[in-house]
Amino acid sequence: MRLYHHPISSNARRALMTAIHLNLPIELAALSLMDEKDRKRLATLNPNHKLPVLADGDFMLWESCAIMQYLAEQAPGQTVYPQAPRARADVNRWMFWGAQHFGAAVSVLAWENVWKAFAGGGAADPREVARGTRDLARYCTVLDAHLAGRTWLVGDDLTLADFTIAAPLMYRDKAQLPLAPYANIAAWEARMRQLPAWRETEIRL
Repeated sequence: MRLYHHPISSNARRALMTAIHLNLPIELAALSLMDEKDRKRLATLNPNHKLPVLADGDFMLWESCAIMQYLAEQAPGQTVYPQAPRARADVNRWMFWGAQHFGAAVSVLAWENVWKAFAGGGAADPREVARGTRDLARYCTVLDAHLAGRTWLVGDDLTLADFTIAAPLMYRDKAQLPLAPYANIAAWEARMRQLPAWRETEIRL
């Protein structure tokens, strides 16, 4: 299998962390959205022009959560994507929530405070920063309450849900994510940062 990714993409990182945690043999191919040749290559792999993309023979799979679930299915005996219907549905619930809500709020602040100027888009828009801050506070309140008394998001074990939601926190400092009020999130994030899969994919932004 080959994973097309870029180290600064949190979506790609969550897929890569999954592969590392499951000890799956995977070939990495880095593509940069700032490089015209790479952008053209990506367009042939994913009609949405986004990373990551997983190639397994002639099967091309995009969308990071779908890739994570597919990778888990390739690892007999894995526990990150439980087989029991309710437990799996719970993991799915948090994966979709992470992608659609929590990650989306983080992405607003990451764009405005980090990537916008880098891409030549000018200074951060205070209205967008306020929107991202408001949305992130809403979802952090939900996440922090859920994590009270818990080690991991679902059940007693680390799951794909944890990788999904933790990945955007790679931007926490540069994007100025307002996470200080949330002690349960901080404790859970500290556990995530100790995982080999996190450490092996960590970069200095």
